[in-house]
Amino acid sequence: MGAPVGAVLCGGASRRMGRDKAFVEYDGVAMAVRVAATLSAAGCGTVVAIGGDVAALTSVGLTCVEDEFPGEGPLGGVITALRQFPDAPAVMIVACDLPLLTPATVRTVLGSLASADRAVMVSMARTDRAEPMCAAWRPTALAALESAMSAGERRLHMAAQSVGAVQSVVPAGDLTNVNTPGDLPQ
Repeated sequence: MGAPVGAVLCGGASRRMGRDKAFVEYDGVAMAVRVAATLSAAGCGTVVAIGGDVAALTSVGLTCVEDEFPGEGPLGGVITALRQFPDAPAVMIVACDLPLLTPATVRTVLGSLASADRAVMVSMARTDRAEPMCAAWRPTALAALESAMSAGERRLHMAAQSVGAVQSVVPAGDLTNVNTPGDLPQ
């Protein structure tokens, strides 16, 4: 079994931020680049950015995959990532706006999936609630996710519940989500 794959979701309109969140800097580094580096440090052998401004993401050193469902929300990005890596043991998929994510948290989420029954297709990070934007997916979840999307589902947390999820409790600070300029950690 090979190394897990990492995918950074970079699509989305970033309306509340007022500019593309993937390129908002935290501690001098664009958030998408920070998250990609965290996935690599956690042991993901290949890391890609899904969606967003492909030319700009490539210019900051990220390998990019066009989102097959632009404007349809993160479920489309997850489906795109799983389609790209059908033979991976797991695909760790994280939103670009989690700049405080640590390699330890990524390893915890991946470890929960690895130790779970093979019927479990997703392991999500959790603090006070599950966070499907920081989750490890088995590629075997793809058909169920495609079916949910075809049926009109766009909410990632609902689609994740439908495929059987385990949850890994992680430090709340690791899942600090940055949606507005005021959300940037000081």
